[in-house]
Amino acid sequence: MDKLDEIYCRQKQFDDELAKKRGLEGVSKEEWLQKETLAMISELAELLDEVNFKWWKNPKVLDDAAIKEELIDILHFFMCICIKAGMTPQEIRDIYVYKNEENFRRQQGKSQKDGYS
Repeated sequence: MDKLDEIYCRQKQFDDELAKKRGLEGVSKEEWLQKETLAMISELAELLDEVNFKWWKNPKVLDDAAIKEELIDILHFFMCICIKAGMTPQEIRDIYVYKNEENFRRQQGKSQKDGYS
């Protein structure tokens, strides 16, 4: 089992136990995707607070441990969303690689997409 497979399996197990414990087994896919997207946005906002985005305030010293924890919280909800969307670890990897290659093509002016020549 590779690292992505392990993260995926752990998240799936947690999600299944959470749904059972909280009585959420009948929640629709749409509602789950909404809830988890909102949760991820909340975690992104917490990350923003850690990286001094408020230019009108005096910056604080960056706390690398807190930043890493927020990133893992974001990963947690990202994996939840992938699972609920029906993606497998292999599909996550394959779509990521495809998109990564396209992003390189865009930056090299080789993409068929408008605005990147």
